[in-house]
Amino acid sequence: MLWLIVAAFVVAFGLTAVLRRYALRRQLLDMPNGRSSHVVPTPRGGGVAIVAVVVALLPVLWLYEAVNASLVWALFGAGLAVALLGFADDHGHIAARWRLLGHFVAAMWAMFWLGGLPALTLFGITLEPGWLGNLLGLLFLVWMLNLYNFMDGIDGLASVEAIGVCLGVLVCYALAASSDGARQGDVELLLAAAVAGFCCWNFPRARIFMGDAGSGFLGIVLGILALGAAWVAPQLLWSWLILLGVFIVDATFTLLRRLLRGEAVYQAHRSHAYQAAARRFGRHVPVTVAVGLINVGWLLPWAAWVASGGVEGATALVIAYLPLLCLCIRFHAGAAEANT
Repeated sequence: MLWLIVAAFVVAFGLTAVLRRYALRRQLLDMPNGRSSHVVPTPRGGGVAIVAVVVALLPVLWLYEAVNASLVWALFGAGLAVALLGFADDHGHIAARWRLLGHFVAAMWAMFWLGGLPALTLFGITLEPGWLGNLLGLLFLVWMLNLYNFMDGIDGLASVEAIGVCLGVLVCYALAASSDGARQGDVELLLAAAVAGFCCWNFPRARIFMGDAGSGFLGIVLGILALGAAWVAPQLLWSWLILLGVFIVDATFTLLRRLLRGEAVYQAHRSHAYQAAARRFGRHVPVTVAVGLINVGWLLPWAAWVASGGVEGATALVIAYLPLLCLCIRFHAGAAEANT
């Protein structure tokens, strides 16, 4: 399957270049404003390259029996729907309520093909989620695709996160070694390669932004893969949640603090911890690199330990998230703009 991974990288790289020229010709630019983290007009919509490559090659993985049909339908239907909605929003504003409705429909499609949630262990207690688990899974997918959009605000961050998480779970899959011999990791490798092709244009200096199509697609696809992994080995869901910790903690902490202050959820802002850190350092690169190092040096060891069965998932997640929460507090995530 090496040829497929190489093809994904090369095609995503080339297609991103084509999309950049298209965005410049159509004047699809993100213009700097008081709530931006960039200072020059930059083309957007490059994430369509990721979407196109993954959607086109998913059926190839299925033909090679590298992924089951149910997961393909969940990823293909939900991912494409979210990407199309994001693409339309990139070209012309769509009201938040209609975007949110589309997100829930896509998440319901995914939950149908995934078959809900399997039994999970929480602090040593095995739970049968039932309908409540399906609802939580639905909310998780909707939150994942939105938080990924929120966290796609500085050069390379969303790309580095996706690549790091996808490669990290390969380690976790190897350690989990499912008893039924289920094959895992090919979709994650494909996704990482496609994102890497795009990332060459997005980091260390962004010559094109991902756009809502790409960020929403990445968010829901990563969420679906996390829930799908739980059916193979329940502890892998905790491993996924740990690996996604930087994005989950920053976005959730910031949202909750803004909600408590009565601010509109979809109002543009730059009060996330990563945005405050970028302003503090005066550059995007140190923050993106720091996130990559946190993923590898802190979150991956905990995720791997959970996957191997060495520590209970929920306990490890709490421990892994605590320093991330401290960073959010340190950088005043969610604070009023004047105080960030």
